[in-house]
Amino acid sequence: MITRKRFAAGLCALFAALSMGLAPTVAYAADEPDDSATAEGGAKPKVELVLDVSGSMRARDIDGKSRMAAAKQAFNEVLDATPEDVELGIRTLGANYRGDDRRTGCKDTEQLYPVGPLDRGDAKTAVATLSPTGFTPIGPALLKAADDLKGGEGSRRIVLISDGEDTCQPLDPCEVAREIAAKGINLTIDTLGLVPNTKMRAQLSCIAEATGGTYTSVRHTDELTDRVGQLVDRAADPVVNPVAVKGADRCSAAPELKPGLYTDRAGFGEHRWYRVDVAPGKELRASVSVGADRAVNNDYGVLLRAVTEHDREIVRGSEAGDGRTDVISTGLRYPKPERDDDDAADSADSADSADSADNKETVCLQVSHSYSPAAGAAAKGKPGLPVELTVDVVDAPDGPSDVAAFGLGRGWWLLGALVLTGFVGGVLWGWLARWRVAVWRTN
Repeated sequence: MITRKRFAAGLCALFAALSMGLAPTVAYAADEPDDSATAEGGAKPKVELVLDVSGSMRARDIDGKSRMAAAKQAFNEVLDATPEDVELGIRTLGANYRGDDRRTGCKDTEQLYPVGPLDRGDAKTAVATLSPTGFTPIGPALLKAADDLKGGEGSRRIVLISDGEDTCQPLDPCEVAREIAAKGINLTIDTLGLVPNTKMRAQLSCIAEATGGTYTSVRHTDELTDRVGQLVDRAADPVVNPVAVKGADRCSAAPELKPGLYTDRAGFGEHRWYRVDVAPGKELRASVSVGADRAVNNDYGVLLRAVTEHDREIVRGSEAGDGRTDVISTGLRYPKPERDDDDAADSADSADSADSADNKETVCLQVSHSYSPAAGAAAKGKPGLPVELTVDVVDAPDGPSDVAAFGLGRGWWLLGALVLTGFVGGVLWGWLARWRVAVWRTN
């Protein structure tokens, strides 16, 4: 006998199957990573360790020894394990000036060991001379460290170790990190905090988030050694560095993108436009991520649209958030048919059906977001929020794969299928209910 529970379960399964079969698929740039794209062409990664040597590093609260001693031990062990293909340098902040003049103390940052091929003996000797001394000029040290890492095409990473917040305001180290990120020089800043201090944690987290880095709270020497070692090793991993690009405010002026990974900045209320050529029989796949590297209001979203040069929407992808994440992403797919009958049938867009000499169609990508400054926070519009855009053009899948069918204008197919499913389910449920009542009465 078919029970009500079994029927309900079957109906749910039917809904799930229909939803899986009909829902549009969001795909990101490429199915398989291209090994050739991940190679850095022989360019060596660069890392600079930036160590806070301010007076507070004398405190003896890490495994019974001073913070400075723990940092020196960690550095020595990391230097021994640094991969041969990593160019490493060391910079200090607050290591030399012992006076009380704030203006002088806030300039106290020095490159202790230059970024380059590592001589472990020389680097350890330089670290051994350090003694806790002065102020905590994190902002100036980051600016200098970014200059230390200039040149070359490899990845760049700053690892900042500090036990306190910056004491050299108004130069805000968070703003410094955002400015560094906005330059598009593929530089990541990772931060490590040596004490559980709320203000320090907030500042170091902000610095790291601005460049896509990480913040780690450290309480023991072995934790510090392990984490710094991991970050140095990570710099040696093959990566694809995004190409800096500046989107336009309209499609006609937008830069043309080839398949690859790109980075940009979009301010509050800005729309960024890019162009991609898609040949018949090819499929455009694009995804975008927008990050909140400053305080923003809850409830926000990101929209990625693909439109023709004549502003007819082809397909879109969108996603929303509610304050629980700092980065939000979405994507889209557009398979270009071998023969574009839809454009030919649309008289208003008849110009779209006339392909260029090489039969390629120019697709315009629009990126927009709805982030807004948090209540009570300064509306810092520059630099804009970080945008990462991935673009790929691949062979279109065999058989019918009109993903764009669920874009604006043809989404009624999905709506109609769901309405029909609901109607059939309602009729069956009503019939079953009446049959059950009839059986109950006869018994």
